[in-house]
Amino acid sequence: MDDSLITEIKKRRTFAIISHPDAGKTTLTEKLLLYGGAIHLAGSIKSRKTQRHAVSDWMEIEKQRGISVTSSVLQFDYGGCRINILDTPGHQDFSEDTYRTLMAVDSAVMVMDAAKGVEAQTKKLFRVCSERHIPIFTFINKLDRYGKAPIDLMDELENVLGIRSYPMNWPVGSDGRYRGIFDRQTRKVELFSADTTHGQKARESEKYDLDSDELKSLLDKETYDALIDDVTLLDEAGEKFDKARVDCGELTPMFFGSAMTNFGVQNFLEEYLRLAPPPAPRESSDGEIEPEDEKFSAFVFKIQANMNPAHRDRLAFIRIVSGKFERNMSVWHEQEGKLIKLAQPQQFLAQDRQIIDAAYPGDIVGLFDPGVFGIGDTLCDEKRKFRFADFPVFPPEKFARVGAHDTMKRKQFIKGIEQLTQEGAIQLFRQAGAGAESFVVGTVGTLQFEVLEYRLKNEYGVEIDMVMQPFEVARWLAYKDGREVTPSSLRGADRGMFVYDRNQNPVLLVNNEWALGWIMENNPDLELHNVPIDKMAV
Repeated sequence: MDDSLITEIKKRRTFAIISHPDAGKTTLTEKLLLYGGAIHLAGSIKSRKTQRHAVSDWMEIEKQRGISVTSSVLQFDYGGCRINILDTPGHQDFSEDTYRTLMAVDSAVMVMDAAKGVEAQTKKLFRVCSERHIPIFTFINKLDRYGKAPIDLMDELENVLGIRSYPMNWPVGSDGRYRGIFDRQTRKVELFSADTTHGQKARESEKYDLDSDELKSLLDKETYDALIDDVTLLDEAGEKFDKARVDCGELTPMFFGSAMTNFGVQNFLEEYLRLAPPPAPRESSDGEIEPEDEKFSAFVFKIQANMNPAHRDRLAFIRIVSGKFERNMSVWHEQEGKLIKLAQPQQFLAQDRQIIDAAYPGDIVGLFDPGVFGIGDTLCDEKRKFRFADFPVFPPEKFARVGAHDTMKRKQFIKGIEQLTQEGAIQLFRQAGAGAESFVVGTVGTLQFEVLEYRLKNEYGVEIDMVMQPFEVARWLAYKDGREVTPSSLRGADRGMFVYDRNQNPVLLVNNEWALGWIMENNPDLELHNVPIDKMAV
C-alpha cells in the first residue's frame, strides 16, 4: 500500500456547514478562512458607504438578498490538515442542494443561534445527517448578543433533536456579556480582548489556569463562582466524552462562540480538526470502496454553470473517494460507458480557483464539463467498473409553466433551462400533447422560481413568462403489467396535468393527495411513485 497516499488521506477533513437561515454559518465559514490564513480581512462588514460580501456567497443574487442559494466549495490548509468546507444554503427552498452536498462530506458542523436555539430547517438537516450517521459538531453562535442559557441549549438539543451533547468549552459570563471560554480539555480559561476591528481580524486573547489568582482578579466574584459551579456540574453530571459515539452521530461535541466577533472560533477550529474523522468509505455496487484503495474513484455531487460569467463555463464538482487524482488522467465514466480525460482540474476559494496537478480522497475538485456529467455520476478505474449509491431524489411541490418572452431568444432559453435542470436547481417536464418547447418547471420551494428567473435573465440574456400552476403533488406512473402509460389509458388524467420528465417517464401533477386517491381508486392496475422510476432502488 502507498504510504504517501495514506499520509494524505489522514490530513483530509471534509465537512458541510448546516443551519437555519440567518444563524451565521456563512460568517463562520469566512472566519475559519480568516484563522486559516486563506483570507486576511473578513468581508462581512456592512456599512452605508461600502458593503463587503461574504467570500463564500459568490452569486450576484446571493449578494443582493444576503442569503446563500447554492453550495460553495472552499479549501485551505491549517494545522497540518487540508480542509474542504462546503457552505450550504440554509433556506428550505434550496434543501435539495444541501442534501446532495451532505453525500460528499464526512462530518457536519451545525450552527445554531444562541437566542433562537433549534429552528425548523435545523431539524430537517439534522435528520438527514442522523439517517446517514454523519458525525455532527455543534457551534452555538451569536454569543455577543442576549441568548438562551447554555444549559438550556443543551437540553433543547436533547429534547428537540434527540441527541446528547458534550460541551467542549463553556462561556465565561452571561447574557451576551461573555468575557471568554473555558476549555474543558486543557482546563484553561481564554479571555478575549475587546473587538476593535469589528470582526475583520483575528481576536487577541490570553489564557489562564482555572484556579489561578490572576484569573480571579480579572473576573468579578459572581462570574467566577458561576463558572466554577457550571464546570463542576458538567464534570459530575454531564455526559462523558465518547469518541465512538461522536463518530456514529450519537453524541455532538458542542462549542460556544461568536463568528461575527471572532469569539471562540479558533478554539472550535482546532478542536474540530483534532476530533473530526478523515475520509470515510462509500457504498457502491461493488461493495464498500475504501479511501486507501489505490484505484481512483469519485462521484459528481454538484454541477454549476456560469461561475465565471465572462467565460460561460460549466463545472462538475467531484468528491474523490479513493486513490490519487492526477491532472489529465483518463477514467471510466460509468453512466456514459466510456473513458474520459479529466483536464483542467480546479480547486476553489469560492469563485477564485487554481488549476491543480493532484488531489486525494476527501478532496473536492471542479472539472470542466462540456455537458457529459450528471449529478450522482461515478468515475472510476477502467479495470474495476462499478457505480456508487444513487443520490436521493425529491419530488417537486411547486410548478410553473415557463417560456421565453421573446421568441427570438428561444435558443438561449432552451440552453439555459436545460443547463439549470442538469445542475439540479429545477426539474423539467413537458406537457403531453403540447408543443416541443412548452415547459413545466417543478421545484421544492417558490424561491427557486425567483432564482430561475434571475439567472436566465443575467446569465443567458432571456426574459421569461412564468405562470404558476395549482398543482402540489407529482407522481411517476407505471402499470403493473409493464404496458405504456398514456393520457388516454389513464382514467382521470384530466383531473391534473399529464407530463413527461426529461427521460420521457410519464408523470401526473395533481392538486392534492385527495385527487391522488381518486386516481388510484379508478386505476387499480396503476403504480404511483414519488421518485423517477429509473431512480428507484433495484
